[in-house]
Amino acid sequence: MADLFEKLVEIGKRRGFFWPSYEIYGGVAGFYDWGPLGVLLKQRIIEKWRRFFVLMHQEYVVEIETPIIGPAKVYEASGHVEHFTDPIVKCNSCGRMFRADHLIEDSIGVSVEGLPVSELTRIIREKGIKCPVCGGELGEVRTFNLLFKTQIGPYEGDIGYLRPELAQGMFVAFKRVYEAMRNRIPIGIAQVGRVGRNEISPRQALVRLREFTIMEMEYFIDPEDKEGSCPFFHRLSEEKLRILTYDSKKADGKPEYYKLSEAVEEGIIIHPCLGYWMAVGKKFVESLGVPEENMYFEEKGPEERAHYSTQTFDQLVKVSRWGWIEVAGHSYRGDYDLSRHMRYSGQDLTVFKPYPKPITVKEKRVFVNKAVIGRELKAKAKKVLEALSSMSQEELLRLAESEEPVVEGIKLPKGALRVEEVERKVTGRRFIPHVVEPSFGTDRNVYVALEYAYREKDGRVVLSFPRDIAPIQAVVLPLLENDEKLVAEARKLYDMLVEEGFTVYFDASGSIGRRYARADEIGVPAAFTIDYQTLEDGTVTMRDRDTWKQVRLPMREAPEALRKFIYKGARLEDLGVPFTRTGEGEA
Repeated sequence: MADLFEKLVEIGKRRGFFWPSYEIYGGVAGFYDWGPLGVLLKQRIIEKWRRFFVLMHQEYVVEIETPIIGPAKVYEASGHVEHFTDPIVKCNSCGRMFRADHLIEDSIGVSVEGLPVSELTRIIREKGIKCPVCGGELGEVRTFNLLFKTQIGPYEGDIGYLRPELAQGMFVAFKRVYEAMRNRIPIGIAQVGRVGRNEISPRQALVRLREFTIMEMEYFIDPEDKEGSCPFFHRLSEEKLRILTYDSKKADGKPEYYKLSEAVEEGIIIHPCLGYWMAVGKKFVESLGVPEENMYFEEKGPEERAHYSTQTFDQLVKVSRWGWIEVAGHSYRGDYDLSRHMRYSGQDLTVFKPYPKPITVKEKRVFVNKAVIGRELKAKAKKVLEALSSMSQEELLRLAESEEPVVEGIKLPKGALRVEEVERKVTGRRFIPHVVEPSFGTDRNVYVALEYAYREKDGRVVLSFPRDIAPIQAVVLPLLENDEKLVAEARKLYDMLVEEGFTVYFDASGSIGRRYARADEIGVPAAFTIDYQTLEDGTVTMRDRDTWKQVRLPMREAPEALRKFIYKGARLEDLGVPFTRTGEGEA
């Protein structure tokens, strides 16, 4: 008997949700096409993500779009050229390549994520792990960089990379956005777009792809202002999150529920902004049809986290074939990215935050006594003075407070540096913002929505999507396909709904029960049927995909009824008069 994944694959191909790319050439692992219905479903999920993360926080969050390809310098600065790697091992007999940690986990059932390649090689040797295809000996484990490399322009040396995440485009553009938003902190920069990762051996179909879509936000904050950084924290402070801490995971513990406020106060989540966006992420994934008990947040350990992360939680959802899969990552990236881009670009990416009122501060200031240096060092004085003039006050202070101050290999004479305490007025402070990042894999969340929508009822398939993400929002059905008056009235309703902005499907072929079944199988929430009573009094029937109940209402009210049904969660019985059609069946 086919499992749920196989059933979804069959529906995906037959009804136009998804299928492997380049099928006529035998396909290429890690690439999938989204068909007409899949594109609509994906777009609705993206728009829902925008509502949760951008529109509901639009005072603080904006959206931008940046290039897919970036110059090598960007990804050298970000650390991806150095760190964005997976362990790979080659079979000495057949030459096939495998991801070493996955191969070991599949063979002995133990997670080895984050272990160095030397340790992975040792495990392969000690456990006698062979090539799963031909049984041959495996070679040494080495690292493989997952960046897709390309060339920008016709000249050699202009190396570029296909972005593996959206984040770097937002970090590089941070200063422009910050200035455009009138120099305010906190500020969130969101982006939705395609990324590429040259996976070694992509598997799990839509769950692990080489090219896919990400919905990501970088939320820039003042690290010294926890309360002001998350002004909407109170909205979800009582929300319960199911969390598996790293310490609990090491002890084979289970996820536990924490109120968001408690998790932050107890230090389980290191920053309120990280916790808040996790809570928003929980509500977003729930809105795709995933129940709370089938989702939790797993804290990653030091050896598991990305190179930029101070703390990371993977948001996991349970699916039928692969168990718990990651649908989002929530990371506290600190100032890693902006400080690296400052260093590599030479540009100032700090921000200035004014104080409510200027304050007076006392500080030590170092003064250079040129006369003493000239008199005591003579010919060496010029070299020393040039070196001292290039030093910052911090460097000069360290030098002045050292027991034997030496510059350019020359010991400074007594009295060359004088330290005084001075007062000065300060109007604000300059700092590098820290960053909280919620990042969602769109394709994985589309697959999750498909799986959780799947139902079988009375021998037929129903995709019970949450109404607001259903790819087709309504179907219009003339009761009989060969009655011109019924078809004409149905066309009127179809045009009316389309003009109101709905995505509508018109079906006049086959029995009414068979047409209901076709609509149910692609998840259409509402069906409007035009019958002979429509010709008499201008009313139509409206049918609920999930309950199969029907009500009767005036055709002119159909657009508003559908709007309430789709976006407000209205019950069918509140939209019209209950109606039962006889003699047509449901199949």
